[in-house]
Amino acid sequence: MEIVRTIEWMKQLSRAARAREHVLGFVPTMGAIHEGHLSLVREAKSRCSPVVVSIFVNPTQFGPSEDLAKYPRPFEADCAALEELGADYLFAPPAEEMYPKGFSTAICVEGIGERLEGRSRPSHFSGVATVVLKLFEIVQPNVAVFGRKDAQQQALVRRMARDLDLDAQIVTCPIVREPDGLALSSRNVYLKGDDRRAATVLYRSLVALREQIDHGERDIARLLATMRSVVASEPSVTLDYAEIVDADNFEKVMNLRGSCFAVLAAKAGRTRLIDNALIEEIGDRLNVSL
Repeated sequence: MEIVRTIEWMKQLSRAARAREHVLGFVPTMGAIHEGHLSLVREAKSRCSPVVVSIFVNPTQFGPSEDLAKYPRPFEADCAALEELGADYLFAPPAEEMYPKGFSTAICVEGIGERLEGRSRPSHFSGVATVVLKLFEIVQPNVAVFGRKDAQQQALVRRMARDLDLDAQIVTCPIVREPDGLALSSRNVYLKGDDRRAATVLYRSLVALREQIDHGERDIARLLATMRSVVASEPSVTLDYAEIVDADNFEKVMNLRGSCFAVLAAKAGRTRLIDNALIEEIGDRLNVSL
């Protein structure tokens, strides 16, 4: 695996791969690689060769009081895990390479970027959209692979790709969970003791939602009440939001039609976590994927 630090060299490698008519796969990450990330790399490798993974802790998607300074950065362990899995290139630019002095451009995806996570973290999605567009321009992937845990981010990237006529095919992979249901996240390393146990309440609330739907419940207000009451059963967990939204635009829905997400955000102690379940109308039944 070759580690690439500069934009120009990454561009040259990408141009060479495309000139040879290779299918270039791309997995963008902020590092602290876990099994969820590795599942994305496996998916990219099943579709593409070569595969580029990026590690870039993007400062523009962190708010002033968020955890940029302490975000986990186990770079050597990340490199070892990616090399063992067979990634071809690791693009790991320094911040000044991505945002040189005088950088003043930002991307705004209206609507999706202003709801839920966008409301709670006002500058977050502008930072996400800007860095993803830059990474797509640098790497020029045929296929880009993301994880479903960040469902709103995936919807935003898809909308940006559609609106700006980007070439990359966006592939979304299922959530990877711990045995007790906690969705894998680089921030899980912050969870200690009782907070780690309490954090599973997000998953438990989604399980309760699925059970209700499986038993025929279709009323949105009752489903949301169930999710919120389960989260409220953990005193150390503070709910930010629990909503059921359209999978494409993340607007709140009035009925379970087509594809929807049940989405949650909460703090377990000081650690902010998100989770979701995909609700899909298949024929005359609803399928809930955790």
